[in-house]
Amino acid sequence: MLAPLLFVWPISIAFTHYFANSVASFPYDQSLREQVAAISRQVSFVDGHPQLELPGLAQAFLRSDEIDNVYFHLLDRDGRLIAGDPELPAPKKPEELLQNEHGEVLFRDDEYRGQTLRVAYIHLLEAGGPERLVLIEVGETTEKRSQLANKIIASVILPQFVIIPLAVVLVWFGLSQGLRPLTRLRDRIEARREADLSPIAVRRVPEELRPLTEAFNSMLARMQHNVTAQRRFIADAAHQMRTPLTGLKTQAQLAMRETDPAELRHALRQILNGADRASHLVDQLLALARAEASEYSQQTFVPLDLDHLLREVVETWVVQALEKRIDLGYEAAGSVLILGNAFLLREMINNLLDNALRYTPANGSVTARVVAQGDFALLEIEDSGPGIADEESQRVFDRFYRVDGADGEGSGLGLAIVREIAEVHQAAASLRRNNRNVERGEHPGCVARIVFPVHRPPTPRVATPDPLQTGFA
Repeated sequence: MLAPLLFVWPISIAFTHYFANSVASFPYDQSLREQVAAISRQVSFVDGHPQLELPGLAQAFLRSDEIDNVYFHLLDRDGRLIAGDPELPAPKKPEELLQNEHGEVLFRDDEYRGQTLRVAYIHLLEAGGPERLVLIEVGETTEKRSQLANKIIASVILPQFVIIPLAVVLVWFGLSQGLRPLTRLRDRIEARREADLSPIAVRRVPEELRPLTEAFNSMLARMQHNVTAQRRFIADAAHQMRTPLTGLKTQAQLAMRETDPAELRHALRQILNGADRASHLVDQLLALARAEASEYSQQTFVPLDLDHLLREVVETWVVQALEKRIDLGYEAAGSVLILGNAFLLREMINNLLDNALRYTPANGSVTARVVAQGDFALLEIEDSGPGIADEESQRVFDRFYRVDGADGEGSGLGLAIVREIAEVHQAAASLRRNNRNVERGEHPGCVARIVFPVHRPPTPRVATPDPLQTGFA
């Protein structure tokens, strides 16, 4: 706050100087005006010639000034001296003699022998006679004006040398006192341990800092939630990774002791299957981390045709479905636009199809479709597997959760990834029992459904032709 104050101070001095000169000039201009009026009353016209009847005592009184020099003279229309002091400079422009023929006293600034003069002048016109013009001027040096202006400036500026430092001290004291609660809050935050994410007590926080403290506590709560989720995820991931790694180690130890080529080939096949399961688990962990990454937001989404994207992904699973003798079907729905990220959506559909094919027995069927319903788009993956109980239809979306007695091999991350990607796209994921298969006496199966909001691009505005421009009215 000191820098703006030091910037404004010279501006204040300049304004003070200007107004001080104006105030100091006013009484002395009034005195000059009265002197000009007094001289004009002593001018008379005799036979058309102007004469000044000013006694010597009056002239002495007119010039009686201890500080400034006072001059006066009378000039005719042609600028010739009639009476008074010849050293008083005449107007530099002759046309000024013809100005102000209505008897109004005017002022101008002039210079004589290096001294500034303040000159008051008036024009007199012979009444009732021929047009004879007389210019009366009274000039005075400006020493008294300067002295009065300096006194006014000093009376204003000198107190500022006391007031401004005092104001700086008071501002510094006020700011230091006002910012002390913020300083204490900063010290409390800096004194915390790295792992301390507990909220800050708002009981002793000033009213001005309470919204900031509450916002900070809200951020700490979100960080605590994220840290807890990450710790749980790391612990669960370490536990899940330990199982396939332990299996790989066991199979490798068995293979090292085998001498029979057939048994050795079987052990190597088990090692390969275990490596595939571990690789699949790692891929799913990476997919889940990408789905949770903050880099994917609504601002990075683009319009996508969900039906076309589903068809592309289904085509990549045809060979695997044929190997398992599963009828993989796709029901076209036409163009259905949503806002999304193509990479994440492919990952979501891959996990849904992998889950459906994994738990559907041979000679079963899996059907993928997109259904448009008003403002929503439904992505459905329907299978003819063993189905799921209603009480477990929500728990299967938890990480590393697997249904008891499930025959398929999995890590319990597929549907968790589906839910994370759906939430990023502001969609709702669900898994329910397929009651239509139960009514037909078949395996109940499941229907995985993701409900997306439909994207409707803005309709382009069609400009109405102007009749005046087209020539038609």
